[in-house]
Amino acid sequence: MMKFVVVVLLLLGQVACTQEQKELSWGERKYSMFIHFGLYSELGGVWKGEEVRNGYSEQIQSFAKIPREEYMAVAKEFNPERWDAAEVVSLAKAAGMKSIVFTSKHHDGFCMYHTKYTDYNVVDATPFKRDPMKELADECAKQGMNFGVYFSLIDWNFPGNIITPHNADAVSAEHHRYNMKQVEEILTNYGPVSELWFDMGSLSGEQSKELYDLVHRLQPQCMVSGRLGNDRGDFAVMADNVYPDYEIGTPWQTAASFFKETWSYRSWQDRGDETVKVDEKLRDLMRVVSAGGNFLLNIGPKGDGSIVDFEKNVLLEMGKWIDRYAEGIYATQANPFGHRMSWGDITCKGNNIYLFVWDMPANRELLLPGLQGELKACSLLADGRDLSSSRDGLTVKLTVPENVKVDHGMIVIKLEFANGFQVIPDQLLERETNLSFDNTHPVFAYSSMDYYSSFKSIVGFHWYLGVEANAVQPVLYYTADNAGEVIRLTVDGNGRDVKLENGKACPLTTDVKAVKWGETRLFGPYEDLFREDTQVEGEGEVMKDIEWGKKVTIPVGNKNIIHVAHEITSDKEQNVLVELGVADGFRVTLNDSVLLTRSYVGGIAKKPIIVKLHLKEGKNQLLVTLYNRYGKSLEYMINPEVEQVEYALELPEFVLRQGNAHDVQLRLAQPVNRNSDIGLRNLRMELNYR
Repeated sequence: MMKFVVVVLLLLGQVACTQEQKELSWGERKYSMFIHFGLYSELGGVWKGEEVRNGYSEQIQSFAKIPREEYMAVAKEFNPERWDAAEVVSLAKAAGMKSIVFTSKHHDGFCMYHTKYTDYNVVDATPFKRDPMKELADECAKQGMNFGVYFSLIDWNFPGNIITPHNADAVSAEHHRYNMKQVEEILTNYGPVSELWFDMGSLSGEQSKELYDLVHRLQPQCMVSGRLGNDRGDFAVMADNVYPDYEIGTPWQTAASFFKETWSYRSWQDRGDETVKVDEKLRDLMRVVSAGGNFLLNIGPKGDGSIVDFEKNVLLEMGKWIDRYAEGIYATQANPFGHRMSWGDITCKGNNIYLFVWDMPANRELLLPGLQGELKACSLLADGRDLSSSRDGLTVKLTVPENVKVDHGMIVIKLEFANGFQVIPDQLLERETNLSFDNTHPVFAYSSMDYYSSFKSIVGFHWYLGVEANAVQPVLYYTADNAGEVIRLTVDGNGRDVKLENGKACPLTTDVKAVKWGETRLFGPYEDLFREDTQVEGEGEVMKDIEWGKKVTIPVGNKNIIHVAHEITSDKEQNVLVELGVADGFRVTLNDSVLLTRSYVGGIAKKPIIVKLHLKEGKNQLLVTLYNRYGKSLEYMINPEVEQVEYALELPEFVLRQGNAHDVQLRLAQPVNRNSDIGLRNLRMELNYR
C-alpha cells in the first residue's frame, strides 16, 4: 500500500511539473497575433449597401438581423484567393509575435476549416475550396511559430439555436456533443495546438470539465482559455480590450483589437494615423507585459484574404521597436514593485530591472522606492548610454537628460544589479505575530463562470514582515470546513506543503447567548448577472421556513440571483462562526463589507463553508447572495449553531534570511484551477520568532 501511495505522489508531482512548465513557456511569449477571419469578412461591416454601425462586425448576422438563409448564401461569394498563410506567419514574426490564434469557428457557426460534421465550412460551401486553417497550421510548424485555435462555444447555425444579444446562452446536450466532436477533430488533424481559445456561451460545470479533459487528453501541452467557463481554463482572459489595474498572480491574457468597435474587417472603419496607433498599441503591450500577462493583438483580414495595409504597417513598425527592446520584454517577470508607477511600466529579469517611461516627470527624475541591492549600472537599453543615478537609503533616483529622445513615446532604461535586488514594500508589518486575511496583500486572479459572470478572485495571501530574527515558528489556525486542504506555505523563498489535519481544537471565546438572530428576508430572484453589488432595495419577503442547518428550496430561473438578508444583534463585539450552503456562485457580505466572493470549478462537488463573522455591538446585517446558472431552483442553508471552534496546527520553524525584511506567502498546494478563489478567509497564523 505504501508503495502505491508513493507512486501516486510521484505521478501527481510529474503532472504538476508538466503544468508549471507549459504555463512558464506560454507566459514567456508575451505577445501574440489573433486573427478574426470568416464569412463576415466578406461583408466587411456592410449589409445590402448599408453600414452596420452597431456591434462588432464579426457578429453582423446578429446586429443587422440577417435571416439565416440569406447569411448562409454569402458563402457562395466568399473566395479569399489572396489568403497567404506564409505571409501571415512572416508578418507575425516580423511584428515580434510568438504565436498565432486563428478563428476556426465564430458565433455564426461557419467553419474556417474542413470539418466532417457540417457542410457549412470554407471547403464545402465556398468557391475557395481550400482549408486556410490547415495552411496556417502547416506554415506555423514550418516557420517555428506556435499555433493556437479560437473556437466559439455558441453556434447560431446549429439546429434549434437562436441568436441572442448577450451570446451567453446555455449549450444543449446535443450542441455540446457537436462541440466535443469538432474540438477532437481540430486537436487530431491540425498538429500541435499551443492554446485552445474557447469563447462565450454558458456551459454547465460538467460540460466545461468534459471539454477541458478532452483537450488535455489529446494534447497535454495545450493551454485552455478561461472563457471555457466554470474556472476550467489554464489561463484567465480579461474582458475584451480590458487592462487590469491590479496585479494578477496566475497566467493571464488581454485580447485586444486594433479598434474597440470591431474585431473583424470593417471596410468603412476610420483608421486614423499609423504612428498614433503604433504608440497606442506599444503602450498597451507594455501595460500587459509589466503586469505579468500576455498581449493578444487581433487583425481582421479582408474578404479576399489579404491583410489590411494599415494593420500590416502598424505591426511591422511595432516589431522594429520591440526588436530594440526585446531584452526587457520577452521571458520577463512582472513589475516587482507590485503597483504601477505614475511615469510608466516596469519589468524585470534576473539581476535586471527595465523601466518603460512614457510620461516623464517635469524634473526628469525617476524615483524607485524600497529598492535594496547594489546598483552596478544604469543605462539606456537602446544604445547602452550611461545615466546618472544616486541612492538615498532604499530609494534609487535616476536622472534622464533632456537630450534623450523618446522612441514611439517611450524611453527604456536598464538597471543592472551586482547580486540581485529586493523590493521592500512601503509598509512592513513590524514585529507582527498574527497574520490573517485582514493584514494580507491578496494575490489576485480572474475567476470566470462565463464571460459576463467573472470577477477578481483571491488565490493567495502575501505578508511582508519587518523584524530582526533568525527563524520563525508558525502556528496555523483553521476551521472545520478547511480540514484536509493542502496549502503551500513559503517563508523567504522556502516553501513547504502542509495538510490541514490533526490540529488541536481551540474553542473560540464566542458568547452565543449574546447573539440574537432576527428576521430572514429574501430579495429576488432577479434576472441579473453575478455582480459585486452589496445593497438591496425594498422590504423583501420574510422567510418563515428557515430552520438552522436545513436546506430550503427557492424557485429561481437561469442566470438569476437572490439575496438572503439576516438581521443579527450582538450584545458585544465578537467573532461568530456560521455555516452556509453555497450555489454556483455566492457572495457573503457583513455590514456592507464583502467577506468572500467565490464560484466553484466545474465538475467539483460543492460543500458548505464556514464563515467567521466579526460582529459589532448592536445590529448587524449578513447578506448572502446566491447565483443560479441552470435549473429552476436552488437550495439555501444556514447554520449558526455550528461548533464555535478552530484548530491549531503547530509547524516546524523556518529559517529567515539575513536582514529585517521578510515575506510569507500562502496558496493552495495543488488547486484544481489556479484562477478559482481559494476561500480560506478564516485561516490565520501566529508567529513565534527565534
